[in-house]
Amino acid sequence: MGDEALTSQAIDVDRRRRGWLLAALGMLLVSTDSLFVRLADADAWDVAFLVAAFSLPLQLGLSAAFDDDGPVRELRAWWGPLLLVGGLGAVSQIAFIGAITHTEVANAVVIVAGAPVVAALIGRLVFGERTSARVWLAILITVVGILVVVAGSLGQPTLDGDLLAVLAIASFAMSINVWRRYAAMSVFVGLALSAAAMLAVSAAFASPFSLEPRAYASAAAMGLVFNPLGRVAHSSAPRYAPAAEVALFAPVETVAATAWAWIAFSEAPEPITIVGALIVIGGVLFGTLGSLSGARRRA
Repeated sequence: MGDEALTSQAIDVDRRRRGWLLAALGMLLVSTDSLFVRLADADAWDVAFLVAAFSLPLQLGLSAAFDDDGPVRELRAWWGPLLLVGGLGAVSQIAFIGAITHTEVANAVVIVAGAPVVAALIGRLVFGERTSARVWLAILITVVGILVVVAGSLGQPTLDGDLLAVLAIASFAMSINVWRRYAAMSVFVGLALSAAAMLAVSAAFASPFSLEPRAYASAAAMGLVFNPLGRVAHSSAPRYAPAAEVALFAPVETVAATAWAWIAFSEAPEPITIVGALIVIGGVLFGTLGSLSGARRRA
């Protein structure tokens, strides 16, 4: 009986590690979104429309290839939660693209790193998911870091972009919890619905057919390669690790996206943003490394 318990605990540790790896990889790939949005040099609605137009057929094709039941049967079986994550994904994507076009890249991605706050609250209050005291403390540290960044934008034109980033993390964090609650549903169909909703909404505001070639190339790279792969990886992570822990990897995007902006556009973050980012990253390391240590001791 004791050996069986130890084996079960070891499997749990391995599952959590897999979830963390998927979350980190997903955030690293998604971190290129801000780079491609800036490279496109187009209106946010145009970028959103093009990204969705590229992503939708890709996700439907992936579902047809890898989902045993195909996209139609998956939608029939899980229509409620799939429509929910589709809508949340669309809001998150549109808000994030808008944030990147209205504020500094570093500001937007540091704020997006605050997803653990909302994810943990929703996971606890709505779904009854247990969250350790260490994770709550890590979340508190993360909140302090975000407040430092937002404080630097008060009274500045970048405030609108910062608020859009807050909307992006709220919808993103809710979707993390839904994916974990309904882990058996198709990631591909959920992302296809997200792209479809994004396409429908942005079509009312976009004028995407007279842009520079680099806008189409950037949207294709984002919609066909980096963003879909990143979102598939990150959406799969809650199947293996608690939502609050998965959300703690959002700051991977913070570091990487800030680096892309610095390298590509010489957009160095403000000192106050760097301070906030360091606080946020410290919170993430405190929460995730502590969880890993605790899991090892139990195993």
